[in-house]
Amino acid sequence: MSIEVNSISKSYGAQKALNEISFKIEKGEIVGFLGPNGAGKSTLMKILTTYLLADSGSALVNGHDVMTNAKEVQRSIGYLPEHNPLYLDLYVREYLAFNADVYNVPKSRIEEVIQLTGLTPESHKKIGQLSKGYRQRVGLANALLHDPEVLILDEPTTGLDPNQLMEIRNVIKNAGKNKTVFLSTHIMQEVEAICDRVIIIDKGQIVADNKLDHLVTADKEQVIEVEFDYKVEEQLLAKLENISSYVNTHDMTWELTFVTDKDMRPTIFDFANENGLKTLQLNQKNKNLEAVFREITK
Repeated sequence: MSIEVNSISKSYGAQKALNEISFKIEKGEIVGFLGPNGAGKSTLMKILTTYLLADSGSALVNGHDVMTNAKEVQRSIGYLPEHNPLYLDLYVREYLAFNADVYNVPKSRIEEVIQLTGLTPESHKKIGQLSKGYRQRVGLANALLHDPEVLILDEPTTGLDPNQLMEIRNVIKNAGKNKTVFLSTHIMQEVEAICDRVIIIDKGQIVADNKLDHLVTADKEQVIEVEFDYKVEEQLLAKLENISSYVNTHDMTWELTFVTDKDMRPTIFDFANENGLKTLQLNQKNKNLEAVFREITK
């Protein structure tokens, strides 16, 4: 088990940031950790990285207790905090060399992480001269420097433009091929592109924990957009198997909602034939993670 959290609680004065949080993450999983602002995401990540102590409960990272064996935890994780702390006056290689000494890793590892994170074109510059995207790469390179088994990334793509987002996403996906990744972000598309499991926290408590594909299909709701070539009567649509709602969105176009595991597109196609209609378009509109997140945390 890479990460094991058991009934962790944490308060700031009268405010309860975490309320008996529990979950487990297997080795090799890439897990998205989501929640509204103030939900407790960063607090839990700081506890897992030993920057904060929990009020109660326990947590293990790579089998090491975060409360009693902090040094071993720190050796086995790579952490990129929300506000990436960098020495702006140092050159990229100079900064990584400093941290290589801290971690007691060979200097040859510096070139490896520079290549892995795509830093090569900018590696001759001072960190203060780099764009936001390249500074995030430096932070990721530093997190990967000692080849940790677990990566804990708190909002790693904040403030990046679309091109930088794609680049950092690829870096994280490549790193996640042989590591456990615990990733916090507000960007749902990043989670959908990178993660295979999602944990959602709200008001200090876990409100969802599931594989990504199971989470977005958990309620078996299926929305299909269909355009017919002629006007269709509502009472006919109401008789369709498993239909829960039907909305005329534009002219001959309808949005039909079904509650079933069965793919209803063949049924709609047969319905059209039986009623002398043609289907000009037939599209399945899957519920995305953003919609699920809004429903759970509203």
